Amino acid sequence: MVHSVELVFDDDTESTVRRIWDELRDAGIPSQAPASRPHATLAVAQHIDTDVEQILRPLVDRLPLPCRLGATLIFGRSADVLARLLVPTAELLDLQAEVHRACVPLMTPAPMPHAGPGEWTPHVTLARRIAPARLATALRISGRPREIAGTVTGLRHWIGDKRTEHPIG
Repeated sequence: MVHSVELVFDDDTESTVRRIWDELRDAGIPSQAPASRPHATLAVAQHIDTDVEQILRPLVDRLPLPCRLGATLIFGRSADVLARLLVPTAELLDLQAEVHRACVPLMTPAPMPHAGPGEWTPHVTLARRIAPARLATALRISGRPREIAGTVTGLRHWIGDKRTEHPIG
């Protein structure tokens, strides 16, 4: 399992994403519910040392940040990941770049691909491994509401092999 540093959202945004997860699950689509918490990953590696929590504390002062979850995205050739775009703003892209740079010395063996500044696609995962016959239903459910206006309220260090979250700040 991987370690990551992630953005977390206000209660209303989190509730809206959880509702989408529940609707997907109820439609027979393997959603993220209840395994996780709605988040957007900023930096990811096989391992990130726990010192990251201390190093990133000053960045928490930049929060809260307004955010919008926009279009539905599909990653992979066969709907490997269904997500909503976290609309990139200058502030969000700058925060991700700073988090990534601070994490790199603490990542082993190295950062995962596609998470570095200039390569990162900000998103909130909704479902994984969707059967082709269920894709139209998944897209219909995941696209409502068309836009979710919310707030990024915090950072966390997720330790995937232990399935534990450590709030930063």
